[in-house]
Amino acid sequence: MPVLHNRVNNEELRQRMLAETEPRTTVSFYKYFHIADPAAFRNALYVQLNELKVFGRIYIAAEGINGQVSVPQSLYEAFRDALYAAAPELNGIRMNIAVDDDGRSFWVLRMKVRPKIVADGIDDPTFDMSRTGKYLKAGEYNELAEKPGTIIVDMRNHYEYEVGHFENAIEVPSDTFRDQLPMAVDMLRGNEDKNIIMYCTGGIRCEKASAYMLHNGFRNVFHVEGGIIEYARKAKEEGLPVKFRGKNFVFDERLGERITDEVIAQCHQCGAPCDTHTNCKNDGCHLLFIQCEACAAKYSGCCSEVCHEEKDLTPDEQRERRAGRENGMMIFNKSKDHPLRKHRDEWKEQRTPKDESEQ
Repeated sequence: MPVLHNRVNNEELRQRMLAETEPRTTVSFYKYFHIADPAAFRNALYVQLNELKVFGRIYIAAEGINGQVSVPQSLYEAFRDALYAAAPELNGIRMNIAVDDDGRSFWVLRMKVRPKIVADGIDDPTFDMSRTGKYLKAGEYNELAEKPGTIIVDMRNHYEYEVGHFENAIEVPSDTFRDQLPMAVDMLRGNEDKNIIMYCTGGIRCEKASAYMLHNGFRNVFHVEGGIIEYARKAKEEGLPVKFRGKNFVFDERLGERITDEVIAQCHQCGAPCDTHTNCKNDGCHLLFIQCEACAAKYSGCCSEVCHEEKDLTPDEQRERRAGRENGMMIFNKSKDHPLRKHRDEWKEQRTPKDESEQ
């Protein structure tokens, strides 16, 4: 029986990847379609992709597939053909090729079966994922975005929006996609007949969001085909004005791919212009935040003086300090004193019991 998961040390795999001489292509893809047996589908596809030296993350659920992987350039067509052949619905699936990438973001193939490919909190049995908004290609987006009254909605998290977003896009200030969906409906009430454009990184969240908005009575809903990644690629290929400002946050080792040279964010420690995300080097924190080179040197890659001091303590001293402390916050806007957290919590408190039951 073939091996269906990795059995090699993670650091060894990383070193093997770094020693490769053949360039790799990073590509993301997704598709909503029904999978009767996600585990069997996952195992069969894992065998094929593992043989093709594909690295990355792929999530599979009854509602479809979502992946971001890197592939040796000489095997890209074989990878694409294997994915096309995995199910009739995947034949011709759109591949979003990374804009700013060296192909070294992944070094192991991880394929997991999940309840959903995007956690959404939707339990309404009448919700129809097949009824989505209209796709917009890059040129169509530019045209519709310029029309008076068009509302552009960013369906990503705060830390993604902060470093880059489309011109005039509004943020839905929430920590999670499941909170964003009902929050977006509340924020846009009264605009049911206006043109509403939704977007995200690669298209998977905004496609579901567009279906949710239609489900809640909005009539003119659109979403950017392939998300920011495909928009940027097509706009540049076709010589179109690029309406996205700054950097596109991505969920791999890069933590971002540059779309334009404009830096719209600031270092969270000194306020200097900066859009470089990093994780706090203190193992008891790992906060995701924006840090400039000067502050990285000053704090040794840590998010605060406290973490800077704690990082160099002995393991026993670190454990004593961390006893009873909440760790694993991971992203800065979940910290209890962050204004977006307060905004989100206030919104939750205002929801009626009926509203909460509908999430």
